[in-house]
Amino acid sequence: VATHREASGEPLSPGLAAVELLNVVRPTVAVSWFVAFAAHALHRRPDVRDRLREGDPVYATAFAHEVRRFYPFAPFLGGLAARDLSWRGRSVPEGGMVLLDVYGQNRDPALWGDPYAFRPQRFVEHPAERDELIPQGGGDPRTGHRCPGEGVVLGLLETLAVRLARLEYEVPEQDLRIPLRRIPTRPRSGFVITGVRAPEPHADRTAAAAGAGGSRH
Repeated sequence: VATHREASGEPLSPGLAAVELLNVVRPTVAVSWFVAFAAHALHRRPDVRDRLREGDPVYATAFAHEVRRFYPFAPFLGGLAARDLSWRGRSVPEGGMVLLDVYGQNRDPALWGDPYAFRPQRFVEHPAERDELIPQGGGDPRTGHRCPGEGVVLGLLETLAVRLARLEYEVPEQDLRIPLRRIPTRPRSGFVITGVRAPEPHADRTAAAAGAGGSRH
């Protein structure tokens, strides 16, 4: 950021450079929220954790989608109407506030079977559609208000979730309730883990298991 130059060849002003630096930091911090939610899900669903440990990229993507659907980073997103418009019989004046019900959309039973269940398999069976799953805004990120960094968030979450699933650790007694009145929401105690231990390399464990199985035949 410090060495970047505008098209005119001029360096960025200190204020603009600071804004651009924050634009790098903030999405990274936002990913940490989703990683905490992923840890919460793995704690509640050890069966999902076991499957995620296998490293199947399709399931890792499905898990990342389900974390973002099930755990609300924010209950709604707001914007101002750029012009007067009519939508489904309702008039919205230019400058009027419009709210996107993220929580309601991502739990709409018309879109999601058993919407209050955490089930990554739903995204294996039916890949995410742009206008159905809207955890980071709706529409086309090139022309609308969907987060342009959503792909980066998804990629980081896929990778970190598999690594988290393969770690060995303890979850001490804590308050893991998630208050929906807090924006952005999170478990009341965060998500505290102790006794973190690096596991054996996953490939080595798999090979060892295969070898042990082969020796019995």
